[in-house]
Amino acid sequence: MEPDPADPRQAEGVLNPATVQDADGTVHLFPRMVAASNVSRIGRGRVVLTDGVPTAIDELEIALEADRGWEHGTAHGGVEDPRITTLTDLGIHVMTYVAFGPLGPKPAVAVSTDGVQWRRLGPLQFAYDDALDTDLNLFPNKDVVFFPEIVPGPDGEPSFALLHRPMWDFGFVRPAEQPPLPAGVTDERASIWISYVPAREAMRDLSALVRPHGHRFVAGPEYDWEALKIGAGPAPLRVPEGWLLLHHGVTGSLEGGAFAPQSFNVRYVVGGMLLDAEDPARVLARTSEPLLAPETVEETAGTVANVLFPTAIEKIGDEHFVFYGAADSRIAVARLVHTD
Repeated sequence: MEPDPADPRQAEGVLNPATVQDADGTVHLFPRMVAASNVSRIGRGRVVLTDGVPTAIDELEIALEADRGWEHGTAHGGVEDPRITTLTDLGIHVMTYVAFGPLGPKPAVAVSTDGVQWRRLGPLQFAYDDALDTDLNLFPNKDVVFFPEIVPGPDGEPSFALLHRPMWDFGFVRPAEQPPLPAGVTDERASIWISYVPAREAMRDLSALVRPHGHRFVAGPEYDWEALKIGAGPAPLRVPEGWLLLHHGVTGSLEGGAFAPQSFNVRYVVGGMLLDAEDPARVLARTSEPLLAPETVEETAGTVANVLFPTAIEKIGDEHFVFYGAADSRIAVARLVHTD
């Protein structure tokens, strides 16, 4: 998918999509659509298949836009980078997205029973845990995505789990302030965490999905190609060995901050890790080299060059396809191939 120059809602790019597959197999793409001044909306369009391969988007409309006060600031804003997980146990699709509001990026949740109409549950409200010696709600947070199945919580209670990536950075509001890191955390680089919602609570009241607790560190940067930061990609995929999580690894610098992405000098690649089925906070293995790196013109030139940002996986026919943002400008797809 390339931005349509005739549509001002896409003036600065289309990127980082979520997906929903209908009961009849139709796949809908939910791209982040960026207008002038870096204002984002989330679209919805039907994926066109050619010989079983995604090749285009049709029937594009708006699924969600920043029409709540907490989703935009005075001169910026938007709803960004959606991930969508189908929670069969609740009979819903759950969309996590970034609300770029007055205090910077904050994660939020919306739900739908049909993938068309979405109801906001509001911003995530991480439960206070005194043992952490800090409040996760103080910090900007991104890359939130739910597991598609109920998993064991920290105490063994059946739970819905979500990955997220808190950023120990007050640069959006108080650049000189030293963030109070969680107890035991000495690495300030953005890393992957997990939190939980007891299934019984969510089944009683869906709003419980925005009040997770049991926060635990999962994984941080480990290799040279993810030296700056890492973050979760699409919803984890259940495989015989556990949970396969694709993630992005970043190198370079982010000078200029969130308001000037064009000044970034970065390289985003795709890696993978395997999480334990019985304890998804535990990493069993991870790739020592990237699975996918920027190579094509579409991936190496754009609003932010050399960026691959995986955000959705869909099984179409007998194959899995990964949808990803390319150079913060367009959307591409790759086959996820299993090899022995």
